[in-house]
Order: sequence, then C-alpha cells, then structure tokens
Amino acid sequence: MARRRMKVTGGVDTHKDTHTAAVLDDAGRVLATEQFATTADGFAALLAWFRGFGTVQQVGVEGTGAYGAGLTRFLVQAGVTVIEVDRPDRKTRRSQGKSDPIDAVAAARAALAGTRTGTPKQRDGRVESLRNLRVVRRSAIQDRADAMRQMHTLVITAADEVRTALRGLTAAALVKHCAAADPNTADVCDPAIAVMIALRSLARRHQQLTAEITDLDKLTTSLVKAINPKLLELNGVGPDIAGQLLVTAGANTNRLHSEGAFAMLCGAAPLPATSGKTTQRHRLNRGGDRQANASLYRVVLSRLRWDPRTRAYVERRTKDGKSKKEIIRCLKRYIAREIYQLLNPPQPAPTPA
Repeated sequence: MARRRMKVTGGVDTHKDTHTAAVLDDAGRVLATEQFATTADGFAALLAWFRGFGTVQQVGVEGTGAYGAGLTRFLVQAGVTVIEVDRPDRKTRRSQGKSDPIDAVAAARAALAGTRTGTPKQRDGRVESLRNLRVVRRSAIQDRADAMRQMHTLVITAADEVRTALRGLTAAALVKHCAAADPNTADVCDPAIAVMIALRSLARRHQQLTAEITDLDKLTTSLVKAINPKLLELNGVGPDIAGQLLVTAGANTNRLHSEGAFAMLCGAAPLPATSGKTTQRHRLNRGGDRQANASLYRVVLSRLRWDPRTRAYVERRTKDGKSKKEIIRCLKRYIAREIYQLLNPPQPAPTPA
C-alpha cells in the first residue's frame, strides 16, 4: 500500500521502434528501467508500468515533436502531465556515457528537478492539420525553385541555337515555351535535342508543382481563417505568415506564459551580454524557430514600405543613432508582442456572484 501511494516521476527516451522508460521516486532514486514498443499496446503497457510504482506526478519525454509524438498524445489524453525534455548536453554525456536507460533517467531527473518545464505542443486539431499541409507546401516550393535553377543552368550551357532562342525569355515565358516544346526523341544523340527534352521535363514539373502549391494555398488559407482570422487583419500579415506563426505557437497557446516567451520562441528577444566593464549590452538571438523569425522579418519589410507609423518610428530611432539592423530587430520584437496578444488574448475577469 505504501508503494502505491508513493509519488513517482517518469522519463522516456524515444526512438522509432522502442521507447525506454525510467521511473524515480521523490528523492530522485532510480526504481527501475524498462523498454516498450512504439505501439498503442506499448503505450498502454508503459503507463501501466509507471502507475505500478505509485502516483505519476509528471513524465519527461524526449522528442515530443518527433518519435515521442504518439506517446505524448497518449499520455496527455490519459491525464498525465508531460514535460518536454531536451537531450542531455555534451558534458553530461562525456561524464556519464550514452545509452537508452541513461537518457531515460536523465529525462526523469530533468522533469523532477524542474530544469525543463516546457509544455509540448498539442499534436491534434486544426493547427496540426495546418502544419502537415505547410510541410508539403514548403518542399514543393523548394523543388519548384530547384527546377527553375536547373532550367537556367541548362540554357546557359546549351548549344548556340537553343541558347540564343531561350536566353532572353522571362521565367514564366521560359516555362511555357519549354513545356509546349515537341523535340524529336528519335534523335536524342544530338545535344540540342537532348537539352530540349530535359527542359521540357523540368518545365512540366514546374507547372505541376505550381498547381500543387496553388491547391495547398487554398487549403491553408481556409484553415488560417478558421483558426484565427484576426491575424490576417494585421498590416503585413498574410495567410503564409499567419500559418507559420500559428504552427510555431501550437494549438495550446496557453503554454506560452508571456509575450516575452513567444518572442524568445521566435528568436526575436535579444539576449543579455553584459560582463565586466561592458554594461547594458545585448546580442542577437540566433535561436528559436527560424521560420517564425523569417516571417516576422517579412512583416517588418512590408511595414517599412507601407505603414506610416513604422516609417516614423524608423526616422526617430535613426536620429537616436540606431542602425537599420538594430531598428529591424526592435520592430520584430514589437510585432511579436502584437501577434502574441492575438494568439493568446487576455481572458475576461470572472463576474463576482
């Protein structure tokens, strides 16, 4: 009976086919370690194994957005508090070694000590649907750009008659011309014929990817409007930028306890770099979600051109001696604050009885 009333903390080192779990008591002593399969039955067996040692306070899980996504979803649905844990640093691994049980114990110790208190994103709902669509859209855009670069390269190195006919065309005209070409495939030994066959293949691939991106844009735009339409009302924020910021924040935006935390997540919060005689100095934050940081940068560029308030701010800070890069960093920080207020609006105070 005393063992069942004991409060325990779990840790899980996640992998593709197996998860290794460790359980600690309140004093941080290791009670046991075990390995489970990454299936629904394995998740249920892991939770039952945890509960066999006592009341589960929290579980630290590595890779909640990758191999641990399924386990995290299962534990949250079961009412277990899940803590997102980073992998151990290099110093710890050099002193303790590397194995799945060691990593599982380290995850449990981090959750018990409170050194890692991040709440994982919810991997269900409309935001997760938006993330899935954005993954394939990003790859389609990259492949389309690669196809266009390869077409320009082939035109540069093509035979004189082909290069002369195609080098003056714009990108859209080049794709349209090459996609409609009908080279004689029987004479493929001729380099001029071979390059036209290659250009036709790349042009049709470009057109196919463009149609795919257009369809995905329609789906993502409808999802953004359904999730948070107020984001689209901001100056400089379109469906693409709003979708990226929604994915970065996650469905459970209440895990972001302040606008400063959201700015840090986007890499828009400057880091203090004061030491010795150097006082009141901050340096550039190169961490956070770089896709979200790039989205904030595009909003700044749009407002620098079209927003009168932003232009007036730039003039004022320029007179104060700030450089353009420093002003843009300040603007990204302000925009992150503005977006956070829409992602996580303040709740009204309860009406007294």
